[in-house]
Amino acid sequence: MDPSYRIGKKLKNFSLFSKKLTEGVLSGNYRTAFKGVGLEFDEVREYVPGDDVRNIDWNVTSRMPVPYSKKFREERELNVYFLIDVSPSIDSGIGRLSRRNVAARIAALLAYSAVTNNDRIGAAFFSDRIEKWIPAVRGRNSVPQLVNHLLRLKPTGSGSDLSSAVRIAYKEMKKKGVVFIISDFKYQSGWKELTLLSRKHEVIAIRLADPSDERIPGQGTVEYRDPESGRTVVISNINRRVQEEYRQYWKNQFYFWEEICARRKIRVLTVSTDDDPVAKLMAAFGEAGRR
Repeated sequence: MDPSYRIGKKLKNFSLFSKKLTEGVLSGNYRTAFKGVGLEFDEVREYVPGDDVRNIDWNVTSRMPVPYSKKFREERELNVYFLIDVSPSIDSGIGRLSRRNVAARIAALLAYSAVTNNDRIGAAFFSDRIEKWIPAVRGRNSVPQLVNHLLRLKPTGSGSDLSSAVRIAYKEMKKKGVVFIISDFKYQSGWKELTLLSRKHEVIAIRLADPSDERIPGQGTVEYRDPESGRTVVISNINRRVQEEYRQYWKNQFYFWEEICARRKIRVLTVSTDDDPVAKLMAAFGEAGRR
């Protein structure tokens, strides 16, 4: 079967399930999941007990016999950016789905949720460089375009570097918005840039996990090739001790990742290639929407 036909069919399926789920379940919690974003000035009104004193408009109050407060409302639209890892490692793994496929489902669902709320969506696809940049636009047609690039894009870079993607998002996002970072986060770059980004915008980091993060596939003596560096390593005598050391190494790495995100007030979500991405997102947004 023609590969382009399979991708086209997959895009159509993503569009159908994302639209249905967004309109039926997720859209009600989408806005409430983001705290403190998208507020704009509405009007000045007479102060009433319970108003935040920090919102008193002293210029108006100085001319009136009673104090007046500024009233704010939620902005009608947000800028939502997706920073998506398309380095060779997202095509690796042993799960039910590939990391790329999981990333596409997550991006499709979140993007449809955004455009349903009249938000603009943009994206940066990165490896060790920016592979593709899409400025933020409004409209449902932007969602298939985003997913199409994610499924078809073949990186020219060989590694992963989040720094450049974060820098371009910081530069392009003129007002407060939401940034989703979708990656396996198997690198140690971009933390300085993320500190600046998270001070200005709400950042959600979605880690693409795989069962191979917890165990070495195979047994006996196996040769592995790093999909990003191209280096090969031979692991011999894969026994229980070796498996436990491997599992503990990645467990520590991801614990460190969560700690770094927490210090920057970056919310995290881990979705495995053996998970149902839709169920994971529904649970995450449902919990956030109820808080």
